[in-house]
Amino acid sequence: PSASMRREGTWPVPPLYGPGYSAIWKSLYDRFGLDFAASLDTRQPDEYWERYLYFNAGWFFYRDPQAFGQRFEDFATSVKADPPDELACQSLDPWLDQVTLPLVIHSFGGGRPGTGLSGLDAEVSCHYRALPLLYARESDRVVETLEALAAPNPVKRLLRDYDPIRKLVYQGKGRKLRALFDRNDLPAREQVLRNRIKAAGFWMR
Repeated sequence: PSASMRREGTWPVPPLYGPGYSAIWKSLYDRFGLDFAASLDTRQPDEYWERYLYFNAGWFFYRDPQAFGQRFEDFATSVKADPPDELACQSLDPWLDQVTLPLVIHSFGGGRPGTGLSGLDAEVSCHYRALPLLYARESDRVVETLEALAAPNPVKRLLRDYDPIRKLVYQGKGRKLRALFDRNDLPAREQVLRNRIKAAGFWMR
């Protein structure tokens, strides 16, 4: 099993005086009897977020979805109901899925996706999170595909009652939003991009 690597270091946020990334993540691996050391990307420095197994839940898979789902539920319930002491300063809302996902994937013998799966974070699929982000940063092909799929009248009748799609896709405001950003010079952090979209009055969900 594996999952999307299109992510940022959103969790945990280690407090100034500790515990750090290693202690926080190790407490979770220990909770479920998992090999923490085997999950590390040792090419990355200690206490840097990319050293630790961390995914975006935009896509993930396993050969047995039922077994994966049950273990995900069990792990997530355990962490939420009784978080390790090392998580005392950490928020699990809305991060519980991203906290649980690497634990479940590692427990089934999985890890970071190989190059054969790289298309799932690029030309094969697009996890855009929120429609304004799609218009601000995704490729022309993604935007054109979205608008082509949304164009037929039977589809339009289903989608037009949803405010973001009606305004951004059908009323053309997505294209106006898109014109505000240079896809070759986007902010490194998604939160900065979100803030700029909000400041321009185009943020909606």
